[in-house]
Amino acid sequence: MNNFQWIWQYVVKNRYKLIIAMIFFLISTALILVNPYVMGQIVDRVIDGHEDSLLVPLLLVMIGVTVARTITRYIYQILFEQTGQNSLFDLRMDMYDKLHELDFDFFNHNRVGDIMTRMTGDTDAIRHFISWVSYQVLECVFYFIVSILIMLTISWQLTLALVAVTPIIFWLTQAMAKAQHPMFFAIRQSFSRLNSMVEENISGNRIVKAFVREDFEISKFNEHNDDYKQRNLAAANVSKTYLPWQDGIANSLNVIALIFGGYLVIQNKMTLGDLVVFNGYLWMLNQPMRMSGWLINDIERFSASCVKIRQMLATKPEIEVETTEEPLRIKGDVTFKNVTFHFQDDPEHNILTDVSFSAKAGQTIGIIGETGSGKTTLINLISRFYDPSSGQVLIDGQDVRQYPIRQLRDNISMVMQDVFLFSNSITENISFGRPNLDTGYIQSVARVADADGFIERMPEGYETIVGERGVGLSGGQKQRISLARALAKDPAILMLDDTTSAVDMETETKIQHELAGLTTKKTTFIIANRISSVRDADLILLLEKGRIVEAGKHEVLMQQQGRYYDVFQKQLGLEKGEQIGQTK
Repeated sequence: MNNFQWIWQYVVKNRYKLIIAMIFFLISTALILVNPYVMGQIVDRVIDGHEDSLLVPLLLVMIGVTVARTITRYIYQILFEQTGQNSLFDLRMDMYDKLHELDFDFFNHNRVGDIMTRMTGDTDAIRHFISWVSYQVLECVFYFIVSILIMLTISWQLTLALVAVTPIIFWLTQAMAKAQHPMFFAIRQSFSRLNSMVEENISGNRIVKAFVREDFEISKFNEHNDDYKQRNLAAANVSKTYLPWQDGIANSLNVIALIFGGYLVIQNKMTLGDLVVFNGYLWMLNQPMRMSGWLINDIERFSASCVKIRQMLATKPEIEVETTEEPLRIKGDVTFKNVTFHFQDDPEHNILTDVSFSAKAGQTIGIIGETGSGKTTLINLISRFYDPSSGQVLIDGQDVRQYPIRQLRDNISMVMQDVFLFSNSITENISFGRPNLDTGYIQSVARVADADGFIERMPEGYETIVGERGVGLSGGQKQRISLARALAKDPAILMLDDTTSAVDMETETKIQHELAGLTTKKTTFIIANRISSVRDADLILLLEKGRIVEAGKHEVLMQQQGRYYDVFQKQLGLEKGEQIGQTK
C-alpha cells in the first residue's frame, strides 16, 4: 500500500463532502473555458465584424461567469479544507490511541520530541496535501488535458509547437523530485532532533540554571538549529537549480504563441480572434508547468511525513492490550518462578536472573538493594510493563500473561520512583485512577499519605491547580499526593517504589503507621533504600545484580549476619557486632 492509498482510508470517510466538492470543481473548471471563447467573439464579431450590439451581452456573460466561478471555487476549496481537517482529526485520534497501546519498549527507544513532531508537523503536512495539493493536482491535470484538446481545434500547428517543449518540463520535474526525495527525509529528521533537544531543555530548565549551563545549552541549540537551516537550504538549492528553468520554459510558451501565432494570422491560417482565444487558454497549459515544481515539493513533504506516521501506527506492542468489559477482581497472591529478564536489544545483560519467591494476599514484601539491582524491574513485571524473558509471574496462581492487561492493571496501584503529577487540581490528581470520588474519601486517603495538612494550607485547598509535573511542590509533597492517588484506587496489589525517600523520618514513620491499617488486605511491595521502611515486612528480599541473595523477615536476616545485616549496620553507623540487641 503506497502513501496515497493509505491516506485514502481517512479521506474516504468524507466521501459526501468530496462528491459535492468534485461537482463544484467540475462546474468551476467548466466555467473557466467560457471567457476566453467570449473574448474571441468580441474580437471577431464586435471589433472586426462591427456587431456592436453584442458587446454588452458578451460582457455580462463574462461577468456572470467570473462571479459564478468565484462562488463555486470558494465552495469546493472550503469542502476540501473540511475534508482535510476531518481526516487529520481521525488520524490524530488513531495516533493518540496507538500511543496508549504501545508499551514501555517503544518509549524507551523513541524521543518525546520525535513523537511530538509526528503529532504536529507531520500531520499538518498531510492535511496540507489533502486540503490544497490534491485539488491543485486535479486542476493542473484538467487544465493541461483540456487546454491541449481545445487548442488543437483552433490551430493544431501552434498547439504542437507549444507541446514540443513539455517533455523538457517533465524531465526537469522528475529530476527535481529525485533530488529532493532524500532531502525532505533529512529535513524531517533534523526537525525531530531539534524538537527533542528543545523539549528536553525545557523539562530540565532547573538543572540547566542550577549548573549555570545556559551558554552550553544555547550553543547546543544553535548547532541543531543550524543543521535544520542547512538542510532546508540544501533543499532550496535544488529548487533554485530546477524551478527557474521550469518557470522560464513555461513562460516561453507565451513568446512562442505570439511569434508563431502572429505568423499564422498573417498567413490567414487563423483569425485574430482565434489567436486571442488561443492565448486565453494558454495559461491553462502554462500553469501546470509552472506549478509542477512546487507541487512536487509538497508531495515529497507529504511522503516523508507519511513514512514516520505509518511506522508508528504499524508498530506492534510487545504486550498486546486486549479490550474486554468483563470486571476482574484478584486476591493478590503473587509468585515468581525462576524469572529472568533482559531487554530485547541487550540479551547479553540480564536485569533479573532466576528470581523466585511467593507472597500471599495481604502480605507486605520489602525489596532492598543497590541502585541498578533490578528492584523496579521486578515490580514492573507484576504490572506487565514488561514480560519475563523466561520463567513465570503468577497472580492468584495464574500467569499474568493470561489476564486482560487493562483489567490486571486496574487491580494494581503503583507509586513510581519518578513522581508525575498532571497539570490539574489536587483532587483530580488523587482521583485519577477512580474518577468522581467523593470529597470525604479523597481527604481520607490524603490523611493516610500525610498530605491532608499541607493541601488544606494551599490557596484553594484540594482545588489548587498544580503546575506542570507538580512544579511548585516539594519532592515530599509530590510523593505524598502520588501515594494518595495510589491508595484512592483501592487496589488488590499496592507497589511503592521508594515512596518516602523525599520525606523526613518522622513523616515516614507516620505514613507507615497509617499504611499499616490499610494494607492488611492488600499485597504490598515496598522498594526502599532505608531498612526502616521495610523492617516490618512479612518478607524482605535483598537483591544484588538482579539476583535474590537473601530473603526472610527482618529478625531472621539479622540473625544470619549476612549482607542484610551489613547494610543495616552501615545505615546505623555501627561496626559489625555492636549493639545487636537494638535490632530486635
